[in-house]
Amino acid sequence: MQDLELIRLAYQARERAYVPYSHFAVGAALEAEDGRVFLGCNIENAAYTPTNCAERTAFFKAVSEGYRSFRQIAIVGGSVKNSSGEAAYAEAGGDYCPPCGVCRQVMMEFCDPETFRILLAKSPREYLSYTLKELLPLGFGPKDLL
Repeated sequence: MQDLELIRLAYQARERAYVPYSHFAVGAALEAEDGRVFLGCNIENAAYTPTNCAERTAFFKAVSEGYRSFRQIAIVGGSVKNSSGEAAYAEAGGDYCPPCGVCRQVMMEFCDPETFRILLAKSPREYLSYTLKELLPLGFGPKDLL
């Protein structure tokens, strides 16, 4: 899948974010090896700890459908302008939204750090591309347990 299409899908996913506390909506579009795309958004909770990031939502959806191999993920995020917790806009500007450490660790579980791409977009056409290894240089994964 082309980068811009995956980023567009991440913006669509971001519209579904449930963020009544932080007002910071994140969307992710995860591409499996066979080209299927799984969308995820962040979902907050009043107890905070049960909150789930967009990236993990996408991964958990994919894994629950039997997928274990992935090519790339696009991640977009930014503040929302209303207080309802619903993302108020699809493609407003902002800054890059890199994955948190927990999400990077989930990626390490299922992705080749040398080839898995992470696209961070701050607008539909302005983005950066990294490998998982670049964002998690000394990652601990399944191979470390052999």
